[in-house]
Amino acid sequence: MARHSNPQDQSVRLLKVGERVRHILSELLARGEAHDDTLRASNISVTEVRMSPDLRNAKVYVKPLLGEDEDVIVKALRTNTAFFQREVAQRLGLKFAPKLQFRADESFEEASRIEQLLDDPKVRRDLDDDEADEES
Repeated sequence: MARHSNPQDQSVRLLKVGERVRHILSELLARGEAHDDTLRASNISVTEVRMSPDLRNAKVYVKPLLGEDEDVIVKALRTNTAFFQREVAQRLGLKFAPKLQFRADESFEEASRIEQLLDDPKVRRDLDDDEADEES
């Protein structure tokens, strides 16, 4: 019997696998299992993992605690990619191990930038005017 899947099922599967990879990597980093002094000395959050549709590639977004030494930590993660891929492959049990691509998570800086823009007095005035119009 042929198995047919719709796009919603595929996206749910991608999200589930991505979340599973995120948990595995977070656990490895929290336990200090990587053989790297930089990674052991740092508290690193794996904020998101985005899987490719074929599950062969994963973009891993990380953020060190307080954003300190972000470039050094991302470089250390990239240096130890083979270790992380091997561990993820063993724990996931997929046919293919996803190729991990570590990246710094810029979403927090982007959110701060947007917040600053919204706090601008000119923008605040426009937002207040829009709210007054809606109440009328």
